[in-house]
Amino acid sequence: MTTRLSPSEAWQRLREGNARFVSGESLHPNQDASRRNALVNEQHPFAVIFGCADSRLAAEIIFDLGLGDAFVVRTAGQVIDDAVLGSLEYSIAVLGTPLIVVLGHDSCGAVTATKNAVETGEMPAGYIRDLVERITPSVLSAMREDKTEVNDMMVEHVKETARRLVDSSRVISDAVDDSSVAVLGVAYRLEEGRAELVSGFGAL
Repeated sequence: MTTRLSPSEAWQRLREGNARFVSGESLHPNQDASRRNALVNEQHPFAVIFGCADSRLAAEIIFDLGLGDAFVVRTAGQVIDDAVLGSLEYSIAVLGTPLIVVLGHDSCGAVTATKNAVETGEMPAGYIRDLVERITPSVLSAMREDKTEVNDMMVEHVKETARRLVDSSRVISDAVDDSSVAVLGVAYRLEEGRAELVSGFGAL
């Protein structure tokens, strides 16, 4: 029988894992054969991490997690689409996950491309344009507050993305309202390896 964590307890586990990663003392938990075998017929992740697809942002590593610990969804620039919303709703409604983390990082290429497009008026080709269009509101919001650095824009985009999840999904908003789920915006610093809380919806 797996005990369901509260949103606060789930965030505490992520914070502790990240602290181990930062200090170089990762435990690499739940990565052995017995854990693999135990998960054949069921899973009970305690967090869903919706992060950027950047190769430097491997959620299981930076939070020192193992098999079955986190339900991970990744897109470039952590942009939301219907598949993302469906995946996050599944993690809550079916898997009973108590915490959604929106994970962005500094020096984000997707945010940088959007900043460049806004400043020059030149949109990239192909489906990269779609990414840029989805990130543009966050960049414009940062600019209105005189935040012109890419990393400041990234933080704004994390905040806006967390807010959009709650606004866009009734499943998520209802879970936040009844305190069974929290949605947190987290910014990851590549050089330090530290994940910092920048916004939140729901009780912790």
